[in-house]
Amino acid sequence: MTTTDMEHLNHDGAAVRHLREAQNLKQAGFAELLGPDWNQQKVSLLESKQVIDPPVLEMVAKALKVPPDAIKNFKMDTPHINYYSPQFHDHSVASPYNCTFNPIDKIVQLYEEKELLLREWLKEKQDLIDKLEQKQK
Repeated sequence: MTTTDMEHLNHDGAAVRHLREAQNLKQAGFAELLGPDWNQQKVSLLESKQVIDPPVLEMVAKALKVPPDAIKNFKMDTPHINYYSPQFHDHSVASPYNCTFNPIDKIVQLYEEKELLLREWLKEKQDLIDKLEQKQK
């Protein structure tokens, strides 16, 4: 088989599908990561393409958090390490899947901090408006 024959064996869309599934993403969920112009049907069409255009490939690779070459050079017959699913063990080693805080509590905390900053900013603006109104009188 020649080099050009080998190039045709690579299927960008199938590689995207394998990488998406390795991250336990459904097509609809992946479409949300790609942006408002995407939907499940568009992802399905993308995964059927032999060759994906470079700008689209860049965007897809970014959403999958892999380099574009990982998609272009993906080999179907090579065993791949699944970096995306959690490994279950005794947690004796630090792991990104072993949270030491409740993510919901963290989100609430961030919103409360934002609200406090916004209130302070609005108070400063109102004080400035009051000063300007007093100068005009």
